[in-house]
Amino acid sequence: MIKAEALSKHFDVYEREAGFLGSLRALFRRETSVVKAVDGISFEIAEGEMVGLLGANGAGKTTTLKLLSGLLHPSGGELSVAGFAPKRRQREFLSRIAFVMGHKEQLTWDLTAADSFLVNQAIYDIPDGVYRQRLAELIELLALDGLLDRQVRKLSLGERMKCELAAALLHQPSVLFLDEPTLGLDVNTQRAIRSFIAAYNRRLGATVILTSHYMADVTALVERVVVIDEGQILFDGRLRDLAARLAPRKILRLQLLQPQSEDSLGRFAELRSCEDLEVEFLVERDAVAQVTALLLEALPVADIAIEEVPIEDVIGQLFQSGDKLLATPGTAAP
Repeated sequence: MIKAEALSKHFDVYEREAGFLGSLRALFRRETSVVKAVDGISFEIAEGEMVGLLGANGAGKTTTLKLLSGLLHPSGGELSVAGFAPKRRQREFLSRIAFVMGHKEQLTWDLTAADSFLVNQAIYDIPDGVYRQRLAELIELLALDGLLDRQVRKLSLGERMKCELAAALLHQPSVLFLDEPTLGLDVNTQRAIRSFIAAYNRRLGATVILTSHYMADVTALVERVVVIDEGQILFDGRLRDLAARLAPRKILRLQLLQPQSEDSLGRFAELRSCEDLEVEFLVERDAVAQVTALLLEALPVADIAIEEVPIEDVIGQLFQSGDKLLATPGTAAP
C-alpha cells in the first residue's frame, strides 16, 4: 500500500543576526542553511497494516506524513501510496486518504458539526444514502449523539476531536494518517478514540500510520514501529523486538511483609528502587525464573509481579544512544 525508497525532504532556512544591523545586512545578503527534515528513509507498509511512527520533537515524523499525503513534495527518492504519486494530488488519490492532525482543525468553528459534515459530503461527492449510512455508523462508534447540532466552537476538545475524526472518515479512506490524534485529551477520551481507530482498521482493513507521544496509543494500536531521529530511521520492526533488544532485563516488583535492608536485597539482583515495603529489581530475562524462586524462598513476600521496562524508557534510550538498530523494512507482520 505504501512504499518509500530513499525518501528525503530538505528545507532551505534563512538566517540573520539579531538586531537592527542584522536585519539591514539581511536585506543585501541572506545567509541560508539546509535542514534535512527527512534524509533518505526507506520502508514499505502492507495493506491493512497499522504502524507507529515514533520520534522526538523535530525528528521528521510530521514531515514524513505530509510527504505521504502529498502536502509536501520530496526533495529526492521515490514514493507510492495506494498506487499513486502523492505529490500529484490526484482526485482519486485524495479520495483514498485522510490526514488527521491533533493540533489542527478542519471543522468550521461557526458552523455546527452536522453542517461541516455536509461540506465534506459535497467535497467528496458522497451520495445521500451512502452518507446517511456512514454518518449513522460513525455516530454510533464515536458516541456523537447530541453533538452534531452544536456549534464547533462550543464543543469540548475531546468532543471536537471525535467530530474531526468523523469528518475525515465520511468518505471511507483506505489509508489513514494520524498525527497526535489524542493530543491534550483526557484519559477516557483517549481510550475511546483508540478503540475507534482499532475498530475502523478491523472493519474496513484500512492502512493506518500513527504518530503519538502517548505510548499508550502506540502499545494499544500497533505491533510495528518505525523510529525516526534527525530525519533517519533508527529502527523498523516489531515493538516487542525493540523492547527485547534495548531492554534485555525485566522488572521484578515485590510487596514485602517486613522491611529489608538494601544491602540484604542487593545480593539477589540489581535494585531498581526500594521504598518501605515496595521493592523493584532489574533482572536479566533468562534469569527471571531463578531469581523469582530465590526471592520467594528467602524473603517475606506478600505479592510479586514481573513487568517489562516501560516503553517510554526504551524509546528514550534509543534516542540517547543514536544507534541504528535498523530491521529490514517492511518485514514486521501486521
